Amino acid sequence: MTTGTYLEIDARPALRFVREYPDPVERVWAAVSDPTELTAWFPARVSFPDAGTPTSGGTVAFTFAEEGDGGSGTVLVCDPPSSLVFTWEGDELRFEVSPLRTGSRLTFTTILADRDTAARSAAGWEVCLEALDVALAGRTPEAPGGPTPAWRRHFDDYVAAGVPAGAPVPE
Repeated sequence: MTTGTYLEIDARPALRFVREYPDPVERVWAAVSDPTELTAWFPARVSFPDAGTPTSGGTVAFTFAEEGDGGSGTVLVCDPPSSLVFTWEGDELRFEVSPLRTGSRLTFTTILADRDTAARSAAGWEVCLEALDVALAGRTPEAPGGPTPAWRRHFDDYVAAGVPAGAPVPE
């Protein structure tokens, strides 16, 4: 099942995922902003070399265990515990955490550099967010990586739903 929505923001292709958790805002904020917690679900190792934590205008660095350098980006917004926005390889990743009566809501929006990457990216983020769900439930998720059977199912579902595709698919 897919949970993302394809849309356009300022004439740019984007994907939006919304998750609700029984956890308080501070717990979900830590999961999306603390480099140690990001290792459980984010597709690359994340660090904030300027200050160790995200700061507006600071650098965010990405590395992969097998491939090494994953590039760097800029933290555009850091307003704890509600909003974190940074760039990565031309995409803009927005994490917004808001309180609910009981628990919190995470709205993750990625504005894409290339329309043809939408289905591929949606499938990847779907797998990553499933790992986040597991981590926030107190269990140890399987680290996201490679095009798993779950990724392939999500990809096929997004393509069938008409989400733009065409970018090379990893093997």
